[in-house]
Amino acid sequence: MTEQTTGRRIVTNMSLSLDGHYAAPENPLDMRWVMPYAQSDVARDHLTSLWEPATTALLGRVNAEGFLGFWPTVIGMEGADPRDEGFAKWLVDADKVVLSSTLGEAPWERSTVVDKPAAEVADDLKATEGGDILVLSSASVIKALLAADKVDRLALNIFPVFLGGGPRLFDDGLPAGQWELVSQSAGEHGTLALVYDRVR
Repeated sequence: MTEQTTGRRIVTNMSLSLDGHYAAPENPLDMRWVMPYAQSDVARDHLTSLWEPATTALLGRVNAEGFLGFWPTVIGMEGADPRDEGFAKWLVDADKVVLSSTLGEAPWERSTVVDKPAAEVADDLKATEGGDILVLSSASVIKALLAADKVDRLALNIFPVFLGGGPRLFDDGLPAGQWELVSQSAGEHGTLALVYDRVR
């Protein structure tokens, strides 16, 4: 039976290749393999369902720089999908917590830089008022939260491509545990969106 959480949930979202990788082996920052699938209705609706109940974005520094360098430019962009624009507005307006040991202060509005372990930050955020805490594609943060068993909802986009190597999200040695599938959708290009809740 799924535990009824009364407080905030830690929700993580990551895109994976069919062979289980979140980045290509030769250039982990090259995300061109994601683009044909990320623009599908399934992927856009999936992301919308995750950010709508969330009030805080928890990001690693690299992802923060990428996300906050790009998404605000989508607001008011001619021809932008309304779901993309909605996410961009949410990201700008949401409280953002950026995990970094190198940034002194956040160059973005409504942002706080924290130099602490991800699991500790998750506990701190869950002790405050607000909606879901959404971790967006920050692999190092998600891996640390999974290792500490702090993830309440695990959201995945599975894209039908083999990368043939590269980093994996699920390392050996993760805490044993059960997950309950709470939503699934499949769409164009074979994109699959899955959402699991941690059974505690």
